[in-house]
Amino acid sequence: MTRVATTSLLVLTFFPMIALAAELPSRKPGLWEVKTSFGNGNVPAQVIRQCVDASTDQMMQARSVGSSQRDCTKRDVQRSGDTITIDSACTVAGKARTSHIVITGSFDSAYTMTLTSQDEGAPAGSRSMTMAVKWISACAADQKPGDMIMADGRKMNILNAQRPGMPGLPQPPR
Repeated sequence: MTRVATTSLLVLTFFPMIALAAELPSRKPGLWEVKTSFGNGNVPAQVIRQCVDASTDQMMQARSVGSSQRDCTKRDVQRSGDTITIDSACTVAGKARTSHIVITGSFDSAYTMTLTSQDEGAPAGSRSMTMAVKWISACAADQKPGDMIMADGRKMNILNAQRPGMPGLPQPPR
């Protein structure tokens, strides 16, 4: 279960930021609930809460742009009303990956992001993930931007994970 939680946390943190790096606005400051469901249905939905402010979102976007665009040969962003569609073709761990992301809603109250991807050499069919994200309230007095509250109540700060030697996110499974 720890492996699922760690993987989900990394997906929740970095996949959205790759998508959001396309000049999207920062989320409204406060506490956001992020519910992630995976298309195969084999993994239960994961729910976390994130305390964010504009600078936290901007920092995460800036860090992801450098690594995500470096290995992508295609990145097509389309906007229509409250829907943003992003299609990309990238190289991940030496293999081609195509991704299709659709984000619908408002970064002030609630939005949904659906990601489907297909990796070169993987069995036919795509992997999918859906995130339902909604603003809950202002962050609590004991929370600071970057805090992520896991379903089991554990709290870690994504900003600390960006600094070597600082406690924050658990290490990805090997």
